This record gives sequence, C-alpha cells and structure tokens, in this order.
Amino acid sequence: KKAAQVLGTAFDVEVVEMHHNQKVDAPSGTALMIADAISDARGTEMHYTYDRHSQRKKRETNEIGIHSIRGGTIVGEHEVLFAGHDEVLKVSHTAQSKEVFATGAVNAAVFLAGKPAGLYDMSDLLN
Repeated sequence: KKAAQVLGTAFDVEVVEMHHNQKVDAPSGTALMIADAISDARGTEMHYTYDRHSQRKKRETNEIGIHSIRGGTIVGEHEVLFAGHDEVLKVSHTAQSKEVFATGAVNAAVFLAGKPAGLYDMSDLLN
C-alpha cells in the first residue's frame, strides 16, 4: 500500500502470481487482495485486466494487470511491478514451503485470542 501511495499514478501496476500446477483458481485470492490494496491506496477504483491477448488495446490510466502462472510445485510467489518512466520497482514474496502458511495461521490465532468477536483481516494483525 505504501509503495502505491508514494509512487502514485505516475507508475503503472502489474501483479504476477505463480503457484503449483494443481491450483485451480486464477488469479489467486492473494493477488486480488494485493490489487484491492493498491486500488485502496490510490484512492480510486482501479480496473483489473486479466487477458491482454484478447483485448489488444492500449493500457488504461486506472488499470492493474493481473497475471497467473501455474506450473510444477511452486508453493507461491507474488510480485508487484510498479513501472514508471525509465524505471521499474518490484516488490515480491516467495513462499518456499507451506510451513510459512501454518506459522502465519498460528500467529493469527494468537493475535485473536482474547479479542472480541468480529471480523478481522491481515491489516489488523500487521498494525
């Protein structure tokens, strides 16, 4: 979110996600959450583009391209590209084991212990 706020609309945004060849949903829920966070940070509703091949048109101003790759045993990888004039900033995360997801679930459970009933998301845990 911070990168999207700081860089603003001068940078185009692309989200690339990769997972194993057995994953059915594309794009992943995490990729959509990332795109939503960027849209929220920019304070404007962004249009998501999933298939540039069939659309054959120039990029729109408020557009986020989302690309899904499925293959092998890739646990999970997400990369956000902020492409500006003569420069590209990349932010990425690679899960090399499913153990990181289990650790995250335990951390979330510890965070929720003793909290009042309600709806929480990852931003609550991170803040």
